[in-house]
Amino acid sequence: MCGSPRTQAEERVGSDDDRMEGHRLHWARRCAACALWCLPALALTLPKGLLPFGLLLLVSTLLVPGVVAGARRIGWPLAAVAATALLAMGVALLSSHWAGGGGIESRDRLLVLPWTMAWAWALRPPASWLWRGAMAGLACAVVLAFVQVATGLGRASGWVNAIVFADVVLLLMVLAVFCRPPRSWHWAVFGVVCGTVAILFSGTRGTWPGLLLLLAAVVLGSGWQSWRYRVLLLATGLAGVVALVGVVPGMSHQMRLVELQQDIERIDAGDHDSSAGARLERLQVAVDAFLERPWTGVGFAQFDRAMREQLPACREPHPAERCDLGHAHNDLAEWAATMGIPGVVSLLLLYGVPLALFLHLAGHTGVPRMRGIAAGGAMLVVVFALCGLTQSMFAHQTTTSAYAALTGILLGLALHEAAAAGRLRGRGVRGD
Repeated sequence: MCGSPRTQAEERVGSDDDRMEGHRLHWARRCAACALWCLPALALTLPKGLLPFGLLLLVSTLLVPGVVAGARRIGWPLAAVAATALLAMGVALLSSHWAGGGGIESRDRLLVLPWTMAWAWALRPPASWLWRGAMAGLACAVVLAFVQVATGLGRASGWVNAIVFADVVLLLMVLAVFCRPPRSWHWAVFGVVCGTVAILFSGTRGTWPGLLLLLAAVVLGSGWQSWRYRVLLLATGLAGVVALVGVVPGMSHQMRLVELQQDIERIDAGDHDSSAGARLERLQVAVDAFLERPWTGVGFAQFDRAMREQLPACREPHPAERCDLGHAHNDLAEWAATMGIPGVVSLLLLYGVPLALFLHLAGHTGVPRMRGIAAGGAMLVVVFALCGLTQSMFAHQTTTSAYAALTGILLGLALHEAAAAGRLRGRGVRGD
């Protein structure tokens, strides 16, 4: 009898603790939903637009650290993603130390990849908020691009540079198409149109392969059963782009089509002091640097060192501007030339591990046609890799952070999408 009052008190304390934990979880999930909207909506809209997402990510994690830590139940997929991010960071750190560099720059952003994967799996923010944020981000991007060009800026660049601006717009377009709710094709098309116009205003040509791939996916994922109508839809879309270029005054110049033709003519004449010429020259330097030091490269973030070693024009007292661009304008060339074979392996894993997981999960979701979190994640990785053929995506904090955060979030949500379909089979991958 003496123990009864204390037992009841303990029960009351336990009940209060449960209510407090439930209250914190409620607010953590609300913060997570807001974070999911802020990431795509504000990334290009505001200077340092990724900061609100980062703060909400941190706050929601600290509210329920035990819940987020419970994501270790995901098992081997989370372990593989974390190992991939740590390997990329480790290779960069060792290479930087060997070359006497000052740090690993934006590479530490890769830690966000496993963090957001565990966070999204644990808190389960609604994917619809990610889609709404992407639509808001695309609408703001096209307005910002129009205003910048209308006020005399040569190329729309948002608050970053023109290439990064266009690359992030393309990633938002992937979210608009693949993460759309049912029966919202008209909104997805609106997002694609906004994104395409923003990219055209940026004058960035490196996004064209990824943009064409996405347009093809839109056609394949349409509800039209006949291939004839699908091809007609694709042709109509391409005709619309051509008409836009031909009808809108100055659009051809804005897309730098004439400049590209002039660059090719200058390359044929042996002049590499142009946009396209500098890229080809840097690719050749990267190949030679890799062949000279296949296991170490010239050192992390030391690509300009390779330029000075191999090109006499870059060793002059006043070298050409193209000698000091800071990177190879190609991720594979950059990682191979600066970190050798370990760099190439870590880059391929950084693409390949998430892509393999997305493709595996996409086959277990039961989502029809070209829609769903897993399919969108696979397309996002492929598009990011395509953009990396003409730009060093991981050399910029914005693109590195966007890739790590979006890939991690989509992986965490895709695990739930597959589990909810009741078809996920595999050791270590379980729902709640």
